[in-house]
Amino acid sequence: MLKVIFSREDILRTRVAPAADPVWELVLSLHLLQGRGRDPLLTEWRRTVARGLRTDSAAERYRLLLALNPPRGYFPDFLTPYASKDGLEAGLEAVRGTPADMLRRDLTLLAEENTLPSSATALARGEPEMLRHLTDSMLRYQSLAVTPYWSRIQAAVEADRARRARAMLDGGAEGLLASLRPSMRWDGEVLDVLDYPDSRELHLDGRGLLLVPSFFCARTPVALLDPSLPPVLVYPVDRLGGLMPEAGSGAGRADAAQREALAALLGRTRAGVLEAADEGCTTGEVARRLRISAAAASQHTTVLRNAGLLVSHRDRNTVLHTLTPLGRAVLDA
Repeated sequence: MLKVIFSREDILRTRVAPAADPVWELVLSLHLLQGRGRDPLLTEWRRTVARGLRTDSAAERYRLLLALNPPRGYFPDFLTPYASKDGLEAGLEAVRGTPADMLRRDLTLLAEENTLPSSATALARGEPEMLRHLTDSMLRYQSLAVTPYWSRIQAAVEADRARRARAMLDGGAEGLLASLRPSMRWDGEVLDVLDYPDSRELHLDGRGLLLVPSFFCARTPVALLDPSLPPVLVYPVDRLGGLMPEAGSGAGRADAAQREALAALLGRTRAGVLEAADEGCTTGEVARRLRISAAAASQHTTVLRNAGLLVSHRDRNTVLHTLTPLGRAVLDA
């Protein structure tokens, strides 16, 4: 179990990342790609990405990246710098600027339980050419495994952020922390991360905590090993269905189904539902705002969800609806 120790100041400084973190998604997707889990929602994604890696004309470029990200156990802290909260380029620039002593420490820990390629020796010395090689392979992998699915990833993360925002409005920062069940348990001073692979404590010491909702995070939340780094806790979101690429040959069937669903969207009521869902709303709130029955509100949200404009998440006795990136674009238009 991981115990995250809060002071009152830490509770006030706890916040949720403003969007999906592209570097964390990249790194955690590598773990899922190489793991033995068989999540049916990721089966087609795994097959497509594995095929893309095999057929890449420069497939050897991924050898070091894959070795640095084993499917289980420790992976280097330097691969997911705090700067990645500002986007992919900021994160990769921070990786390229990793101090040599941190590289040496992280790779020594990784080598205790994993066999690393010879190129890891040059990386541990902090050779700029090897750091550029690593970030180039990260960028290439991102374009293959993450970017084509980014809208779905963003939609799942935005839906989770709407849940956390509602928890914050209803119960303050403590309500936010309490909403992280069932994988975590909040008792007012300590956040217990259940089923964590090792037992340790993380003392925030007034720095607060950045919560990062992640599509590719597996069942157990993830924290950095080095307690001196800015405290980050990455946790899994509901995946809201399987991954389909945004463009290309694999998207044809999804596009046809979406066109059929979009044909049902004419009318002021459904436009009103989209507007109500802009900040997240429950089925009951939709019904009250639009002065329609709960059954009608449920029917309209179902049509919008099937068209890819809404995502819905059930929490106990309520269902919270939020806009997908496509839904927001339609509303803005």
